[in-house]
Amino acid sequence: MNGYNVAILGATGAVGSRLIDQLAQSTIPVKNLKLLASKRSAGKILQFKGESLTVEQTTVDSFKNIDLVLASAGGEVSKKFLPIAVEAGAVCVDNTSAFRMDPDVPLVIPEVNRNALKKHHGIIANPNCSTIQMVLALAPIRQKFGLKQVIVSTYQAISGAGQAAWQELLDQTKQHLYDKPMTAKITPVKGAAKHYPQAFNLLPQIDVFEKDGYTHEEWKMIHETKKILLDDMDSPDIKVTATCVRVPVEIGHGESIYLVTADKTATVSDLHTLLATAPGIIVQDEPAKQLYPQPLTATGKRETFVGRIRLDEENPGAFNIWVVADNLLKGAAWNTVEIAECLVADDLM
Repeated sequence: MNGYNVAILGATGAVGSRLIDQLAQSTIPVKNLKLLASKRSAGKILQFKGESLTVEQTTVDSFKNIDLVLASAGGEVSKKFLPIAVEAGAVCVDNTSAFRMDPDVPLVIPEVNRNALKKHHGIIANPNCSTIQMVLALAPIRQKFGLKQVIVSTYQAISGAGQAAWQELLDQTKQHLYDKPMTAKITPVKGAAKHYPQAFNLLPQIDVFEKDGYTHEEWKMIHETKKILLDDMDSPDIKVTATCVRVPVEIGHGESIYLVTADKTATVSDLHTLLATAPGIIVQDEPAKQLYPQPLTATGKRETFVGRIRLDEENPGAFNIWVVADNLLKGAAWNTVEIAECLVADDLM
């Protein structure tokens, strides 16, 4: 094929702009690119490889002659339009939670479960940003030493909550520095009964609370991990639990991960060697030189960074690791485009 007709759904958002950039740098031969968004964003002019493109309002007719859709416009938008796009003949890679738990939709991190793409029926789901970087680090450990349990605490950047929440954090920071009351209308969840400032604050709530007291973000990390690694969102073979916290950082999620291997002979040196040679991972772990992953240094990078690898001295086979990644790139735009690259390379379009 000489090239593909590609549509980006949600082109004007924080992830959408990065989808455009990552697509421009990808190996995908793009014949034509259509930028789609809501009615209020239609008419905006964006750049793709030096060409000015006008954003169009998304309608049921937007996907005629489109081969590939990269979507990041919110779950309800994806639920409405992606089945229409598939019916029109497109393959869709979706960066929302709309289809992640659908048993007929592959949930894919290319470095971990690329083969799952062979089972797609027109839609492939991009995992949650916090899940991607964690599973990318866990997968090689599990393959080599087995994995029995995972306990993760996240430190998630405000950009994961969207551009409006990001701007609210910046506004609150200015308000606080000028000794003015901080106004909160979005965080932790826009539709919640109460809102709290994110600036200079930690919010142990990302998404809504479920009946069991976990937030939906925590639920996603638990069940997405099982689906990706075990092809079963409810598998008991790996115990997973999560606490997700929003922090006043612009870009870059941090995760403190406690893991228990099945093979108790695993050592810190083993994990260092294993992760240093794993695709998509860069190990930054030199305590004597104060070298460890940080959101500021991970921003703008496609890789996932791992450090602070250490043994739990009181529990053989158990380790602590610290994982950081740009949530808008590997956690969203780059993983989405990387999936599309694999679809093209593996002749799955």
